[in-house]
Amino acid sequence: MAWNEGRPELLFGFDFVEIAACPAGSVGDTWRWCFQYYLVSMLTVSEGPPMMDTDFTQRLAQLHHDINEQGSRVVALALRAFDAVFDGDAAMARQVLTEDDLIDRVDVEIEKAAVGLLSMGVTEAKSVRMVLTIVKVNNELERIADLAANIAEQVVLVAHLNEPLPATMRVMVNSVIGMLRDATRSMRELDVKRARAVLASDDLVEEFKGTIMREAQEHFAAGEYSLDFVLAMWRIAASANRISGHTTNICEQVIYVESGKIFRHSAEGWSEGVDT
Repeated sequence: MAWNEGRPELLFGFDFVEIAACPAGSVGDTWRWCFQYYLVSMLTVSEGPPMMDTDFTQRLAQLHHDINEQGSRVVALALRAFDAVFDGDAAMARQVLTEDDLIDRVDVEIEKAAVGLLSMGVTEAKSVRMVLTIVKVNNELERIADLAANIAEQVVLVAHLNEPLPATMRVMVNSVIGMLRDATRSMRELDVKRARAVLASDDLVEEFKGTIMREAQEHFAAGEYSLDFVLAMWRIAASANRISGHTTNICEQVIYVESGKIFRHSAEGWSEGVDT
């Protein structure tokens, strides 16, 4: 999704360069990722007792509520996208595409509200981490919604070919939806234990993807699957796998907001980083 809100407000005595109609993956799109480090470098963050005015506290609580509502929307959207593919339901697929537009609009509203909170100059560490976490989680949710729309777009092809998706695909999808539900719940409740459990599930989804593609190749070689069907399976499995990756990013942020520690994934598994 393009972030094209023009010129953000003057924050902490410096101005942002104007960003107009920047496509996903461009410099403009990276603003939402890098501005947290840029802003934090300009702040003197206090780990002491919070000293915040009531207006900031209320606005932060509302922003947390809004991101949780967005999470519920995205979970429902992803579930409908997968159901549309399995059922060959073109009408449901069109509904997914329409609802993705709403999620895009809310995404921009949440980001603008977060900028407004940061401009208030609160420096208590956990509060700053919470605002920055909401910005990053907002971005992850928007990307998950886009992937759900990509999955829904496969409905026409899958329904036309009239070939049932393999049972392994359903198992993978159920795992991804479970991870997404738990990730959004961990954000709602700031539940670090639940977030860590989601991180532990990520490699399993990757294994499912590999199994599905091996089975697809075998069926194609045997003349049981058409090339178009194999390509549709690949797109669905790849999108589902990417959704699981975004859910783990959400959980990393939950751990960050509660502990100040950054988690990273490597070949050896998840590792706990240094304090920020």
